[in-house]
Amino acid sequence: MDYKYITQLLERYWNCTTSLEEEQILKAFFSQDDIPVELLKYKPLFDYQTAEPRQDVLSNDFDERILSLINEPAPVKVRIITLQQKLKPLFKAAAVVAIMLTLGNAAQVSMNSDSEATTPSMQLNSATHKGNSVALSDSAVIDTMHHSSIEAVETPAEPILK
Repeated sequence: MDYKYITQLLERYWNCTTSLEEEQILKAFFSQDDIPVELLKYKPLFDYQTAEPRQDVLSNDFDERILSLINEPAPVKVRIITLQQKLKPLFKAAAVVAIMLTLGNAAQVSMNSDSEATTPSMQLNSATHKGNSVALSDSAVIDTMHHSSIEAVETPAEPILK
């Protein structure tokens, strides 16, 4: 007997191109007792499909179980956020800006200390002290201003008391 049609159906079955009617033909063929030896190795596959009942039927309490899972209220956790917690990112950003400005100023001062002193206050400072210091140069300028104003007051043009 020629089983070319069955072998063609098996090839299409393995390529997943068979229709439901063709699969029913294969199931009916392999449920027979008289199967050729070369096709006997496929019999357990199709016997399993016909022997196993389909378990697609849902139980009666399926809807109730799903609804009980869905309707279960989820616990809500309330968190109180303080003003400090709200402003914490702003504080962090301000700290980063302050650090960047401080480092920038320090780098600028160190770059200026490497170059020659060109301002009179820096020349005064470099003459009295080795190494430039911003605080010392500022205080030297202020001191010279005080001394000049004090000398003007101490030496009056005319004596006040006679």
